[in-house]
Amino acid sequence: MLKFIFGISFLFFLLFYKNIFWLIQNILFLFSFIFMLKISFNYYFNSISFYFGMDMISYGLIMLSFWICSLMLMASEKVYSMNNYKNLFLLMIIFLLLMLILTFSSMSMFMFYLFFESSLIPTLFLILGWGYQPERLQAGVYLLFYTLLASLPLLIGIFYIENISKTMSIYLLNYLYLCHYNFLYLCMVFAFLVKMPMFLVHLWLPKAHVEAPVSGSMILAGVLLKLGGYGLLRIFSMLQFLGMKFNFFWISISLVGGVLVSLICLFQMDLKSLIAYSSVAHMGIVLSGLLTMSYWGLNGSYTLMIAHGLCSSGLFCLANISYEQMGSRSMLINKGMLNFMPSMSLWWFLLCSSNMAAPPTLNLLGEISLMNSIVSWSWISMIMLAFLSFFSAAYTLYLFSYSQHGKIYSGMNYFFSGMNREYLLLMLHWLPLNLLIMKSNFCILWL
Repeated sequence: MLKFIFGISFLFFLLFYKNIFWLIQNILFLFSFIFMLKISFNYYFNSISFYFGMDMISYGLIMLSFWICSLMLMASEKVYSMNNYKNLFLLMIIFLLLMLILTFSSMSMFMFYLFFESSLIPTLFLILGWGYQPERLQAGVYLLFYTLLASLPLLIGIFYIENISKTMSIYLLNYLYLCHYNFLYLCMVFAFLVKMPMFLVHLWLPKAHVEAPVSGSMILAGVLLKLGGYGLLRIFSMLQFLGMKFNFFWISISLVGGVLVSLICLFQMDLKSLIAYSSVAHMGIVLSGLLTMSYWGLNGSYTLMIAHGLCSSGLFCLANISYEQMGSRSMLINKGMLNFMPSMSLWWFLLCSSNMAAPPTLNLLGEISLMNSIVSWSWISMIMLAFLSFFSAAYTLYLFSYSQHGKIYSGMNYFFSGMNREYLLLMLHWLPLNLLIMKSNFCILWL
């Protein structure tokens, strides 16, 4: 594990050169492909070095981080061509990637917490430095305060557990069962619920997405939301008994919240805002499945996290391509795109269908597993699940049909069908999403 961490750390030295943007992007892709060869079907931690190691859960999420960070640079060509502090931008992305890899490969609870929080800093700078509107300051403050306030109790909880068990190793803590510490349960879980984000504490996410540049949105949707799910997957082995007592509360909030957020999606006029709210709805179902603590639920939540990371990131790329051409993200202006960019409409169709969990995407596998787990937990939840599935399809169709069909905006002066770079970018989101279903035992058989 240490060789990847050092490899990325040495990329910082390249930033002293001038035209280094595409070289770093190619190096990150190279890292992704080298990392692919590291896969091992071992439930236990392997590649252990200096308290960093990985098992199947970490592997998938580190791979996703490498992949999304490489694609972020590909999508941010505007930063390069307009020379918008591009080396500083590269610094932020490499630092963020380093923090994410350290988070996912930490085998100590405290180090996990430390890097979990550190990943906030480069994200904040991406939003503040390369965002679009002046409201990005408010979005940054929301992001910071929501996540920091919720995660202070987590730190205290981690130290308390260390005091009880005399270890911080995630692997050893799997065998610790806490039965009577109700307050500790709240401390440990709440930080991850905010990061997911659960309905009621989700307000920072749409704000951050709308104000962030395309790279910020991609990494937020692609990897940062998965930190919450990853944390929950790690700590619920300790909190099993407490989870049986209290999880129903969060599951009910998430399912009802998922339906409400899906309804909110239906009257969004901003492309990015709609995709951001759809992320909240998807994370609601992931959270519900994960908290049932069943085999199907844990596997399904992991699968849907990976799938959503690729799919949502691709949709943000599409929204950005439309924005760069039209100068606006409004649905009223981005109409009738089928006339102008027929080939791009194919990608809109493919990624929107992935978003509503059409076969053969990984989203379908994840949603089927999650529905199994939630219905087996309580059959009454079928009512909310039915609504959630229906409205999920409804807002995705609304997004696709409203932006691709209809009468063309008359103020449009020129247009062209997109660059090779953009098509490659979208293909690299869509292909893994649909090919992984062929090898879905990576996602389902890690438990």
